[in-house]
Amino acid sequence: MKKEIRLSGSGGQGLILAGVILAEGAILSNLNAVQSQSYGPEARGGASKAEVIISDKNINFPKIIKSDILISLTQKSFNEYSAHIKEDSIVIVDSSIEVNDQIKASIHKVPILQTANDVLKKPMTANIITLGVLSNLIPEINPEHIKIAISNRVPKGSEELNIKAFEQGKVFLKEVVNAY
Repeated sequence: MKKEIRLSGSGGQGLILAGVILAEGAILSNLNAVQSQSYGPEARGGASKAEVIISDKNINFPKIIKSDILISLTQKSFNEYSAHIKEDSIVIVDSSIEVNDQIKASIHKVPILQTANDVLKKPMTANIITLGVLSNLIPEINPEHIKIAISNRVPKGSEELNIKAFEQGKVFLKEVVNAY
């Protein structure tokens, strides 16, 4: 088992933290994981991405050339990274994103940003909702281990809200697990 995941969006959406949490959850689940990140020079609003490789074997190269799973929370990040996916990959985009029909992947629109804004009333939870969605796509990682990693990494006092955001994300895409 090896999965290469790219989480992309803009600075300030917390996707780099989500990548760190995902990698920690994988390690707690006795898997190997590497995580890398990049972001534009702007603190907020610039492009950002986190890459996580998870495997039950050694990971010999820590960078992703083509992802198995792509998460995009902005149109700009989708436009940039959708060209770098495997043909049989899963692409998760925020429901606000326009998707190119020529992409050969399983594409799913999920209201991540709307859920963070309207349901949880905290835009900063979009990254943790994303982790809930991802937990359905990577059954090798125990969701309880992701919750531990969330509690270890989010600001003190926000653990309960973030666990709620994770659970909210888990309601999306449960049916995709069987197809992947």
